[in-house]
Amino acid sequence: MTDVSIGTPDQLRDPDYTPPLAKAVPLGIQHVLAMFVSNVTPAIIVAGAAGVGFGSDDLAPMLYMIQMSMLFAGIATLFQTIGMGPVGARLPIVQGTSFAFVPIMIPAVAGLGTAGLAGLMTGVVIGGCFHFCLGFVIGRIRYALPPLVTGLIVLMIGLALVKVGIQYAAGGVPLVGKPEYGSLAMWFPALVVITVTLALKFFTRGFLAVAAVLIGIIVGYIVALALGQVDFGRVAGAALFAPPLPFAWGFELNGAIVIGMCLMAVVSAIETVGDTSGITKGGAGREATDTEIAGATFADGLGTAVAGIFGGLPNTSFSQNVGLIAMTGVMSRHVVTIGALFLIVCGLIPKIGAVIQTVPINVLGGGVIVMFGMVAAAGVNMLSDVTWNRRNMVIFAIALSVGFGLQLEPGALQHLPKTAQILMTSGLLPTAIIAVVLNLVLPDTIDD
Repeated sequence: MTDVSIGTPDQLRDPDYTPPLAKAVPLGIQHVLAMFVSNVTPAIIVAGAAGVGFGSDDLAPMLYMIQMSMLFAGIATLFQTIGMGPVGARLPIVQGTSFAFVPIMIPAVAGLGTAGLAGLMTGVVIGGCFHFCLGFVIGRIRYALPPLVTGLIVLMIGLALVKVGIQYAAGGVPLVGKPEYGSLAMWFPALVVITVTLALKFFTRGFLAVAAVLIGIIVGYIVALALGQVDFGRVAGAALFAPPLPFAWGFELNGAIVIGMCLMAVVSAIETVGDTSGITKGGAGREATDTEIAGATFADGLGTAVAGIFGGLPNTSFSQNVGLIAMTGVMSRHVVTIGALFLIVCGLIPKIGAVIQTVPINVLGGGVIVMFGMVAAAGVNMLSDVTWNRRNMVIFAIALSVGFGLQLEPGALQHLPKTAQILMTSGLLPTAIIAVVLNLVLPDTIDD
C-alpha cells in the first residue's frame, strides 16, 4: 500500500511531482539498490571472459569497467528522467548495463585480454548509434515482435547465461580443472546467497523483498569472509577519484561485434518499449505515448554510445525497477533522478569498484544464479500470452532448437568465418532471426 504521507494519489501518478526530500532520497536509493548488483555483474562477466577478471594478475580493467557501469547507468538514467529535446521519456526509467548483450560479448572477447576490449567498445558505440536511430521507427516495427518472438528471445538470454552462474558458484574459470573447483567450500557461500534471497523474497515485504538479492550477497559475503575467501589487498591502493577516459583501450572495428551489437539493439529497444509501457500502466494507469516510447529509445541508444566511448557496456531500461514503481506507487521521475546522481558519484570513486571486487566469485555466483534464472522466467512469463496453436509451436520449436543447439555445440560451425561463428554460436541471433522471419512468412494457421 502506498504511503499517503508522500503525496496525494494524483500527485503520485504525476511524473513531474517531487515528494518531500526526506522521502524522495530513500526512495531514490532504493531504486539504486534494486538494480545495483545486476548493473555491475555484466562488467565482471565480460572482464572474466577476456581474462582480466577474477583470478587474473591485472584486475584494473575490470575495476574500471565496474566504475563505468555505475557512472553511465547514472548518466543514461538522467537522459531518461530529465531529457534533452526528443531524447528521454521524462519518466522514472532506471537505466543500467544490459544482460542481453552478454552472450554476444563473451565470445567476442574470450581470452583476448585488453586487446579484445578496443573492438568491443567500438562496437558498443556503433551499436548505440544504431539503437538511437531505432527511435525514429520503433513504433512501425513493433508488429514484427509479438510476445512469441520477444518472449523466446528473453528466454534464450536467460538460458545462454545460466552456465555462467553455475561456473561462478563452483569457483570460476581460474579454478576449472583444480581440486577446489566445485568443492563444498566454494558452493557453501553461494548456497547461502540463494537461500537468504529466496527467504527474503517470499517471506518479507517492502524494502527487504526488493533488495533480496543484494542482501543475500551481503550475507554470503560475510560467510565467505569467515571462511577466509575475501581479499582486501587492492582496496587500499584504489584511488578516491578518477575521471572516465575516452577510448581507454583504443579504437578498433570488428565486424562481428558491430553486427551483433546492432542486431541486439533491436531486442534492447523492444525491451525498453515494454518497460516504458509497464511504468505508465503500473504507475499512472495509462498507455505510454508515442513520444515517450520514442524518447525512451533515443535515451537508450545515446546512453549506450556515450558509455562505449568511455569503456562502459550497453545500457538498457531495468525491468526490476518497473516493478518497484508499481509496488511503491510513486511515479515521480525526480525520485529516480536522485538515484541517478548517487550512481554517478559512485562511478567517479574507483575505491567503490575495488570494494565490489572483493566479493568472491562464488558469492557472486549465488546471486547470478537467481538473476539469470529470473531472466529465463521472465521470458516464460511473456510466452504465457501466446496462443499455443500448431503454427506458434512450430516457430518456437525450430527457433529454440537451432539457437540453443548451436550454443551447446559451437563446433558444428567451425568451418564458417570467425565473424559468423561469433554471431551464430551466441544462440540469440539465430533464434531471433528464425523467430521473426517465420512469424512474418508463415500463415496464421497450419492445417493438421
